[in-house]
Amino acid sequence: MDKIIVQTEDFDLASEVELIKSTNSSIGAVVSFIGTVRDLTSESLVSLTLEHYPGMTEKSLRSIAEKARKKWEIESVTIIHRVGTLGIGDQIVLVITSSKHRQAAFDSCNYIMDFLKTDAPFWKKEVSDKEEKWVGKRESDEEQKKRW
Repeated sequence: MDKIIVQTEDFDLASEVELIKSTNSSIGAVVSFIGTVRDLTSESLVSLTLEHYPGMTEKSLRSIAEKARKKWEIESVTIIHRVGTLGIGDQIVLVITSSKHRQAAFDSCNYIMDFLKTDAPFWKKEVSDKEEKWVGKRESDEEQKKRW
C-alpha cells in the first residue's frame, strides 16, 4: 500500500504509522522521517513558502517510491509533502517505509528522502525579516544522492 499526497494541511505521524501497521501483519519494521522548517539563513527566517506543479509533483514522488521498491523489499511507502506558507518548526514532509526487515525500511526511507530533496519539483521561497528569495538545490543534497 502506497500513499503519496501533496497537501496544505499538517499530518500526524502516529495515525499514519497506525494505518500502515493495520493493513499488513507481515510488517516487521516501520521507519519514518519528518522534515521541518528550520532557519539556516543569516537573517531571521519568518516563513518558507513551497509551491509545486499539481500532477507533475505527485508523478515524480510516485516514481521515486517505485525506484525504492525496485531496490528493496518494502511493504509500503507513505510520502506526504506540504505546500503553502509554513513557519519555523512546522512539518514539511513525512516519509514512512515499512518492510519485513529493518535494514530495507531504513535504507529505502533514506533513499526516498535523498531523491525527494533533489528530484521532486518543489519551489521554495524563504521570507526573512530582510528579504524574500527563492532557494535552489543544495550541493550537499546532490552529494548525498550519489551514494545510491
